[in-house]
Amino acid sequence: MIGYVGTGGSFLGCIQYCLNDKEELSEEQKEELSRMDGLQHIGRAEIISYNRCFGNPKELAQQFRDVAKLSKRVEKPVFHFSLRLAPGESLNRNQLEEIGHECAKEFGVANNQYICVLHKDTSEQHIHIVANRVGLDKKAASDSNSYKRMAALCRRLEKQYHLQEVLSPKAFLSPNERLLPRHDSRKTQLQKDIRQALTEVNHFDQFTERMKGLGYTVLKGRGIAFIDNKNVRIKGSEVGFSLSKIEQILSLKQKMETNVKEQENYKQAIERGMAGQKSFTATQRLLLNTKVDALMERSPFVPIIKEVASILNELLRPVDVFNPLPYELTAEGYKRRKQKSKYKRQTL
Repeated sequence: MIGYVGTGGSFLGCIQYCLNDKEELSEEQKEELSRMDGLQHIGRAEIISYNRCFGNPKELAQQFRDVAKLSKRVEKPVFHFSLRLAPGESLNRNQLEEIGHECAKEFGVANNQYICVLHKDTSEQHIHIVANRVGLDKKAASDSNSYKRMAALCRRLEKQYHLQEVLSPKAFLSPNERLLPRHDSRKTQLQKDIRQALTEVNHFDQFTERMKGLGYTVLKGRGIAFIDNKNVRIKGSEVGFSLSKIEQILSLKQKMETNVKEQENYKQAIERGMAGQKSFTATQRLLLNTKVDALMERSPFVPIIKEVASILNELLRPVDVFNPLPYELTAEGYKRRKQKSKYKRQTL
């Protein structure tokens, strides 16, 4: 389970976001998306609980504002939470309502105004809670340590409802827990897509076009980075594919392509030299092919092709890019330190 918590100043804006369909989509686009993914893009929101409030978005916002005025010290009276289940997991309506109430309790707003909303336009089931930080008793719920409290709530709810356990953000983990490897599905997918693209192309322009076709924007400078369809930017080095490594792989693939062509030309030259007659019996053809294969094994291009293939296989091999070791203890970090030390000795 992944949780979000935020504060704001506009009840109406937050409530409308939670209750309305996506504004950037037309009715035709919503219908088309629904046909494609089987999700509910029209009327995507369902209120599963009201607490000390009622009505449409404008009426709800006005009720929230009226109570928020009881405390003049609170600049951001809006509490906005969301709780998202892992792919493939689902809970029934009553359980989602319970989770919404547990979230309100955790942040001290269980007796305040809040609504709990289920969104149906994503494959991962998730709910939103919009709450008033100010209660009828004029007291305001604290927003301190919000992320830490949300992480603790998610871990507790995972155990209570037998959901997939997710590690909390590193800042909220104990020193020992921070050493545990962490899985990032977005980075895992990017690593997979880069590897797949590199196996299909031989030139950088082709690689860029292939990544665009997979939904990424490619940023190339001193290094390389990728922006996915959620506008998340990830450096290539974070997933084991730095710019220098990508360029090395493409250079080797071009070398492989050249040598494979030369090998084919070499084979054709051998066959032409051995073809002393226009037709062969089956036995003669078998003997000819055996001789050609024997000569091909001694081709000057075979060792080059084998060496390049071995290097490419190693460079494209999946690696654990989510190594919990500090950078300075990794192989790359150790190599970088040695290079710096060597440079210092040379300049002294």
